[in-house]
This record gives sequence, structure tokens and C-alpha cells, in this order.
Amino acid sequence: MLIKKSTSHAHHLNDSVAQGHLHHEGKNTGRFLSEIILGGQDGLVNTLGVILGIAAASSDFRIVVAGGLAGAIAEAVSMGAVGYTSKVAERDYYFSELKREEEEIENIPHEEIQEIREIYEKKGFKGDLLEEVVKVVTSDKKVWLHTMMQEELKLSPVAQGQPAKSAALIGICSFFGALIPLVPFALFYFLDGPFSTQMFLAVMISLGVSAIALFVVGAVKSKLTVGVWYKSGVSMVLIGIISAMAGYVVGLAFRVPT
Repeated sequence: MLIKKSTSHAHHLNDSVAQGHLHHEGKNTGRFLSEIILGGQDGLVNTLGVILGIAAASSDFRIVVAGGLAGAIAEAVSMGAVGYTSKVAERDYYFSELKREEEEIENIPHEEIQEIREIYEKKGFKGDLLEEVVKVVTSDKKVWLHTMMQEELKLSPVAQGQPAKSAALIGICSFFGALIPLVPFALFYFLDGPFSTQMFLAVMISLGVSAIALFVVGAVKSKLTVGVWYKSGVSMVLIGIISAMAGYVVGLAFRVPT
């Protein structure tokens, strides 16, 4: 009976390793969406704060649009760079730990076998069944290494080309997120009408579309993590708008007389 159980568990371990890329793809999808949210949210909130500050300080639509666009581009490049360096660090750490575990399995296998034994003891395996599981795991170095990385170090595989993709995705999403609050000002720049009315409408529309976008982002984010979607959406709106209004207050303090 013990042999049957251990054999079944061995098949499960090998299947997990063989299908590891499927789990990794699932995690990549979640990470892909989180990077879209990160870039878009950051670009939107920062640019909204910048253009509200400039709108409060200046009476020229050209300055608002130019400042907002410059800020959007700078933010996109900055976010992309941060995304790249963080992913490179994550990848380098993963492969350094992978190499260390490989060397330890080769050089001090008895200690690594004991670590496998302790891992499965914590999972409730005992006696002959525990020893059989340890034997099965350590008989295949690929399964052994996979188990040490995930169970001991809690590290998942990191794709080789991920840093550049992450940087591009975060940067692009940051730029397009920044366009959401900026577009109303750009549109009103080409319209005729009383300046004060145009600027007021541009500010109100920019705040409105930004609030809608932030609500959607918060709702989607709750699906990736935990929480009630509408509470997450409202929370995201409040955080984003309050942060952006800080820029507006600074702009009022430096308002240029008309």
C-alpha cells in the first residue's frame, strides 16, 4: 500500500515538472496584466497631477499640453527603465540561486537529501512513505532541483527575455495611461470659445475620464489579487485623484497672473 502511494506521488511530482511551463505561463499572464496596470496607473496619475498643476499655474493651453506630453514621455522612459532593472535583478537572483542549488546537489548531496526529507516531513509524510518519497524525488536531479527551488526557496522560473519585454510593456502602458488625462486639454486647445470656460471644462473632463479609468483599473486589479471589485475601484479613484490634486495645489501656489 505504501509503495502504491509513493509511486502515485512520484508520478505527481514528475507530471508537475513536465507541466511546469503551463503553470509558468499562467503566472506570466498574471504578471503581464499587473505590468499593464502598473504602467497605466502610474502614467495616468503622475501626468494628471502635472497637467492640473500647470493648468492652475498657467493660462496657456500650449504650456499645459507641452508640459503634460513632456512629463508623459519622461515618465514612460523612467518606468520602463525601472521595470527593466528590477526584472534583471529578479532574473539574476533566480539563476544565481539555481546555480547554487545545482552545486550543492553535486557537492553535498547528503545535506540536500536531508532538506528534501524535512520539506516532506512538514507536509505530513512519515516513516517508510517519507523515505520512499525522498528516494523518488532525489533519484531525478531535475525533479530534485525543481523541488528545492520551489519548496525551499519559493522561487518560480524566470524567463530569459522577460526584462526587455517588461520594460517595453510598462513604458508603453505608462505613456498611453498618461494620454487619458491629457487628451481633453489637447482637444480644447483647438476649439474656439471663452478661455476660462474651456480650461474649466478641460479640467473637469480630464478628472472625469481619469476617475473612470482608475475605477476600471482598480476593479481589474481586485480580480488579480483579492477584494471586492467596486471597493477596489473606488479606492483606486480616491488615491489617484487625491495624489493628482496635490499637483493642482502646487500650481495654485505658483499661479502666473493673467
